[in-house]
Amino acid sequence: QVKLVESGGGLVQAGGSLRLSCAASGRTSSVYAWGWFRQAPGKEREFVAAIRWSYDSLDYADSVKGRFTISRDNAKNTVYLQMNSLKPEDTAVYYCAADSVRRIRISRAKIEYDYWGQGTQVTVSS
Repeated sequence: QVKLVESGGGLVQAGGSLRLSCAASGRTSSVYAWGWFRQAPGKEREFVAAIRWSYDSLDYADSVKGRFTISRDNAKNTVYLQMNSLKPEDTAVYYCAADSVRRIRISRAKIEYDYWGQGTQVTVSS
């Protein structure tokens, strides 16, 4: 089992920045890739970014490319999502997720992620 706990959400003005953290515990060595997803009210949960455990592969949704950066600190078992130039449309609950299956490439499909955090709210005001 892998437990994920997100933090760092909050209220920010458009154009501002936030850094989300995802602290992982348990069998983290079994994780192949780490992902961030978000869900706005009335919408499906969508892929935001992901990083492979070996740090040799990253992926971003087109809507956040160039503004968000995913990274991880292996020593701290923590995954980060640095969010810059935030827009009101970035408002959502952000979830950290872990995929324990070795794949040819990072998955964007939420169904393929085995473990999820409880989410952290990000609100961007205009």
